[in-house]
Amino acid sequence: MTKNTRLTTTAGAPVPDNQNAVTAGPRGPLLLQDYQLIEKLAHQNRERIPERVVHAKGWGAYGTLTITNDIAKYTRADIFSEVGKQTDMIARFSTVAGELGAADQERDVRGFALKFYTDEGNWDLVGNNTPVFFLRDPYKFPDFIHTQKRHPRTNLRSPTAMWDYWSLSPESLHQVTILMSDRGIPRSPMHMNGYGSHTYSLWNRDGERFWVKFHFKTMQGHEFYTNGEAAEMIGHSREGFQESLFSAIERRNFPKWRMCIQVIEEEEAENFPFNPFDLTKVWPHGKHPLIEVGIMELNRNVDNYFAEIEQVAFSPSNIVPGVSFSPDKVLQSRIFSYADAHRYRLGTHYEALPVNRPRCPVNHYHKDGLMNFFGQTTGAVDAFYEPNSFQGPVEVKDATEPPLRISADVDRYDHRQGNDDYTQPRALHDLMTEEARGRLYYNTAQSMQGVPDNIIERALVHYDKIRVEYGNGIRLALAEIASTR
Repeated sequence: MTKNTRLTTTAGAPVPDNQNAVTAGPRGPLLLQDYQLIEKLAHQNRERIPERVVHAKGWGAYGTLTITNDIAKYTRADIFSEVGKQTDMIARFSTVAGELGAADQERDVRGFALKFYTDEGNWDLVGNNTPVFFLRDPYKFPDFIHTQKRHPRTNLRSPTAMWDYWSLSPESLHQVTILMSDRGIPRSPMHMNGYGSHTYSLWNRDGERFWVKFHFKTMQGHEFYTNGEAAEMIGHSREGFQESLFSAIERRNFPKWRMCIQVIEEEEAENFPFNPFDLTKVWPHGKHPLIEVGIMELNRNVDNYFAEIEQVAFSPSNIVPGVSFSPDKVLQSRIFSYADAHRYRLGTHYEALPVNRPRCPVNHYHKDGLMNFFGQTTGAVDAFYEPNSFQGPVEVKDATEPPLRISADVDRYDHRQGNDDYTQPRALHDLMTEEARGRLYYNTAQSMQGVPDNIIERALVHYDKIRVEYGNGIRLALAEIASTR
């Protein structure tokens, strides 16, 4: 029979009794000297941390990325250095709007966040299950998120706020069409694609830069719930995504995705038919076909959800040599906002937590701060500044990326001017089958319930511009819903 380990306090002292508090007799009061009870209660009071402002509820697992195709001509990144190379990683999927207690099967965009523990540092690819987003200028992001959260007076979600914002922001039409389509409620994390969404860049050892979009194509196929099916599933369980992902991995039915990229040369961006850095647009696959890079497989569940999924911290600012950014305005803002959110939520040294810690050596001159449990990382006690004469870490010149070849006047550019917000949603609409378009119209009409007529009419004007059949389809669905009341 295996001998149990000894129960101790956080300071390591043995706990003689974990069932009975110290009292002044059987009917007397508790004594303040029962420090073990006080420690237990105090820790319970501090078990919760602030939830993420967006993407609060998530599900995740560990896995590997295995490279299947040589893309060295595009990037010097070590993770892509040879066919067959495997890199450990962790993934977190999430809903965007819902809080920690929200149901998994709500109609919502899904986060698709990946952390690769490469030999040259952590690379985070933080995207969604959609290739576009609701906006192209980050100034609008806080206001957009307010529309997805609770009304300050009712403390309820507000369809009016959502549709008022969307009807005043036609750049959101592409994303809203995806959200209201079949892919708005994927059956599980395994049955949806993932996208970096933004335009990033790759650069090679010759100093050449390429613009790139990242795609993760599900190998399980696309499956989805209708609104009715989702409501029924929520009645059975609010944790369907967590249950499906966890149980699939426990059964060793490991989910997989094909990692692919689209690439355009740096100079090509100057003559692109639209802004290639616009987050509301996709690049046409006919002209820029997908290039397979590797296979991502999730094959190990975490041992502690809080430590490894709630505390995992992804940020687009985590890049490695050979991977970099682009002039995508929303990406540029996320480089700041994600890391800033983690420092607030988890603490100054959040990247020293085991799930966030790189697997390669870490050497920097950051000092002190709350929860600095690792001391100096410079390798020499006298090297606590830089430059120094005490063999502290020095710059790595060969990690310098090539300069961006973009010049422009600095100003506040109106993102609405000169942009076509209707062609790509029209193409997406026209790709759908007649049955899928019917569900799209009905889902959109359902989401408009309770919204004032003038806001609905404003939105329908935009749908008419996409395709008259789109606007009329929503009108017919609205009338059908109204007739059943």
